[in-house]
Amino acid sequence: MVERWTRQRRLEHTRSLLLDAAEQVFAKQGFGGAALEDIAEVAGYTRGAIYSHFGAKEELFLAVIERHRLRLLTSFADVLSSFEGLDTLDIEKLAERWRELTIAGPDGAALGLEFSLFLLRNPDARERLMAQREETISSLAEYITVHVEQLGGTLDIPARTLARILLASNEGVTISGHLDGEDLYGPFLRLVMANITPKAAPVRKPRSRRTS
Repeated sequence: MVERWTRQRRLEHTRSLLLDAAEQVFAKQGFGGAALEDIAEVAGYTRGAIYSHFGAKEELFLAVIERHRLRLLTSFADVLSSFEGLDTLDIEKLAERWRELTIAGPDGAALGLEFSLFLLRNPDARERLMAQREETISSLAEYITVHVEQLGGTLDIPARTLARILLASNEGVTISGHLDGEDLYGPFLRLVMANITPKAAPVRKPRSRRTS
């Protein structure tokens, strides 16, 4: 029996296809060079569909970035949950997952840089998105804190500081890999792990002997 799609499901499907197409075009042509007509053509819809779901090009671009951010966090959470502690943490496995998510060709590596350039060139957008950016920092800091705790470690630097460093370094590590041919994912993650210290085992008090 063929399942009938609800209106909500059709809308979500259309939105997903538009985001896929927009991510592809923005990464290849940049925010300024990307035209809504090109995105609509890649997705197989009209420009009107983009306006209906997202409005202006700026809103579509921000939706692409937000989906990419959530995808990164969810994927790393899945990997980290497979380790029981710091002694079983596989840096190479983490590096491989990061590489899979960010280095799918030079065009994909440029997407995060496009977002940073967009904010630098648009003070109004930067001001409008300041709260959202701080929310991203807070979410990543909480994510770091929770998973470090689960792995039995403690941070040597504030979680928010580490979150800012990770966001600032992500683009450079990814793009440098394309420019220089050097894979920096593993070395960078080792630098991050150097700021995590295993928790000391609790000291057990010796039992007092009873005197008869």
